[in-house]
Amino acid sequence: MVKKIFENTNILLVVTILLIVVLSLLGPEEKDLGRNVKLVYLHGAWVLAAELAFMLAGVVAVGALIAPYTGLLSKAADLHAWSQALGITGLIYWISYLPLSMLAMQSNWNGLFLAEPRFRLALTFAVVGLLLQAGLWIMNHSVLAALGNIAYIVFLRVLFANAANVMHPPPSPIFNSGNYVLIFYFVTLILLTFFSAILVASISYRKIAAR
Repeated sequence: MVKKIFENTNILLVVTILLIVVLSLLGPEEKDLGRNVKLVYLHGAWVLAAELAFMLAGVVAVGALIAPYTGLLSKAADLHAWSQALGITGLIYWISYLPLSMLAMQSNWNGLFLAEPRFRLALTFAVVGLLLQAGLWIMNHSVLAALGNIAYIVFLRVLFANAANVMHPPPSPIFNSGNYVLIFYFVTLILLTFFSAILVASISYRKIAAR
C-alpha cells in the first residue's frame, strides 16, 4: 500500500495535502491570536512554497539557456519543460495563497485590509503571472518561457524587498521568536508544502513534455 502511494504522484499529492491540513490543525496557538494563528502559519508556508517554486523555475531556466553551450544540449528540452512546470506550479500556489491570506486577515484582525501594500502587490503579481503563463503556453516557445520565468522572479523579489511592511513586520516573528518548537513546526510545514508543490510540478512537467 505504501509503495503504491509513493509510485503514484496523484495519490502522493492527495496524501501530502491531507498531511498539511492535519499539521496546520495541530499547530501551536499564540497568546493573542489564539487558534486563528494556525491560518497565519499555513498562509505563510503556502506563499513561501510558491516563491521557492518561482525561484527554482528561474534557476532551472538559466540552466536550460546555458545548456547548449556547455555540452548538455540533450538536457535543454527537459530543463525547459521543468522550468515551465515550476513556473506554472508557483503561480498555482501564489493564486491560491491569496484567499488564504484574506481568510487569515478576517479571522485574526476582523476585516480585510486589501489596501495593505504587500497584499496589493501579491494580487498584481497573480494577475501578471496568469497573463504571462497563459501567453507563454499559447506561444509554446521554450526560450521565451525561460526568460519570462527569470524576469518574473527577479521583479517579484526586487519589488517585494522594497514594499512597505504593515501586516508583515520584518524580521520574521517566528524565526526570531526563540521558540525552537515553533520554528521546527513552521519549517516542517514549509517543507511539506514545498514537497506538495514539487509533486504538482512533476504532474505539470509530464503534460508539458508530452506537447
